[in-house]
Amino acid sequence: MIKALTGGKGAGKTKALIAQVNEAVETAKGNVIFISNNTSSAMYDIKRAVRMIDTTDFDIVDYSEFEGFICGIISGNYDITNIFVDGLFKIVRGDDLDGLERFLKRLENISKKFGIAFVLSMSIDEKSAPDYVKALT
Repeated sequence: MIKALTGGKGAGKTKALIAQVNEAVETAKGNVIFISNNTSSAMYDIKRAVRMIDTTDFDIVDYSEFEGFICGIISGNYDITNIFVDGLFKIVRGDDLDGLERFLKRLENISKKFGIAFVLSMSIDEKSAPDYVKALT
């Protein structure tokens, strides 16, 4: 399962995502992962049991690299049940929609194969978002 939190800057996506992270850690039967390009801004709001990963040290520049990054996380821990991504376009450096649909399809396959629920926040206007993004909201 993949869900998307969309909206413009300042729409409250991160706050909503953090609430979902903290709820998931209470109910999940496995490990919960929070991926962001700036985990320090959320570190005091997210419960201690959540594994926080900051992508700034890894120089991720596109969707393919980010997919590999996620697969690496999964390969090191088969007990993951939830992965939350804050600011997808900040991680892949821009709001390039060219590779987004393919990335989301591949992420859906990973979700089904490993039983991991993904929630992604992305700064994109809900009305002008492509239909494949709207379907995830």
